[in-house]
Amino acid sequence: MQAILCKEFGEPSILSLGEVPEPDIAPGMVKIQIHSAGLNFPDTLMIAGKYQSQPPFPFSPGMESAGIVAELGEGVTHLDIGDRVMANHGHGGLAEYVLAEADKTFRMPDNMPFDQAAGFTTTYGTTYHALVDRAEMKPGEVLLVHGAAGGVGLNAVELGKLLGATVIGTVGADEKKDIVKRYGADHVINYATENFRDVVKELTGGKGADVIYDPVGGDVFDQSMRCINWQGRLLVIGFASGRIAQLKTNLALLKGCSVVGVFWGSFAARSPDQNRANFETMFCWYADGKIKPHVSRHFPLEETADALEFILSRQSTGKVIVTVRE
Repeated sequence: MQAILCKEFGEPSILSLGEVPEPDIAPGMVKIQIHSAGLNFPDTLMIAGKYQSQPPFPFSPGMESAGIVAELGEGVTHLDIGDRVMANHGHGGLAEYVLAEADKTFRMPDNMPFDQAAGFTTTYGTTYHALVDRAEMKPGEVLLVHGAAGGVGLNAVELGKLLGATVIGTVGADEKKDIVKRYGADHVINYATENFRDVVKELTGGKGADVIYDPVGGDVFDQSMRCINWQGRLLVIGFASGRIAQLKTNLALLKGCSVVGVFWGSFAARSPDQNRANFETMFCWYADGKIKPHVSRHFPLEETADALEFILSRQSTGKVIVTVRE
């Protein structure tokens, strides 16, 4: 089968298209014939050798995909061969076939196309877990979303609004404001031209945000601690800025706030039943038209390196999808 291969750490340009054997089925696993694969910022970290887990060389990146069940391993009973599914599998999605754990493979809603399904599991799974399980966000609270036009950020805007929050989004360019507003943001701040800390304080009457969704880290985390409300929850999603911030614990004390880690992949492995219940809720929302994944651009498999560069250039909004087969 064809697959995008990483044989050494580096920039996306080191990736190559090659031929590898199809993966052999194993107990508890699902073999998926991939139609679309979703790209995420952590894919760029994995090929650079900067991610928290690294498969051995050579490997194919791609944390999530959607396609058709081709084969079922022993013990898998909730799926059938031929089912349309989406899955999160850590890596291996930029190929014609992949093995996924049964607990992390979901039958797609009937009205969901492959490209939307391919970009669903990682960002929606992370965001629902963050807002509902970790922050326990309540209707009427103020949610501040950083990187609001990106993959997880746009989901946070969309789900936050659906959950009844007043949503403030931050973006790095004015041209990204429209998509964030379309997905439900009440206010959008361009942090390149405005001090988001001051604007958030002004919008909230000096109180600050109740829940802060931070996939950026670095300076954004530092300033977020200055505009969080009493008993607020700052959700640590990732570190797209490249710098892991250090918490000044006096601020946590004075604000009576919580800094809450969000590691959806570990949650999904430790609490598969709760994770599946989360997805069933979101699938119902999708079927009812309450959420709609945004795909900003499609790339063919052989142009995967260009797709990852597109993400790194910060031009993308929502999800970037690689089409493996039509």
